[in-house]
Amino acid sequence: MNIYVGNLDFKTTEDEVKTLFEQHGQVESVQIIKDKYSGDSKGFGFVVMPNDAEAKTAMETLDGQLMSGRNIKVNESRPRREGGGGGGGGRRPNRY
Repeated sequence: MNIYVGNLDFKTTEDEVKTLFEQHGQVESVQIIKDKYSGDSKGFGFVVMPNDAEAKTAMETLDGQLMSGRNIKVNESRPRREGGGGGGGGRRPNRY
């Protein structure tokens, strides 16, 4: 099961997240999402736990828990919507 973890402190490491989730079962992988230009954390990531029962227990237990001074948000990851993302209109043509 793929789990979304949000509201992470920007200094939180993947190892710290893994250690937290391993208290509830096997963790296959952890990925904190980083800005592609600066390499800085975006404050959220994903945890993959192969056992659904363990994953559900982890989500119920850890949602709202304090980690590095922040209440983390933990829930089942939803697949990305088709087409990518945000709107944000097109660029205006250059008038020169």
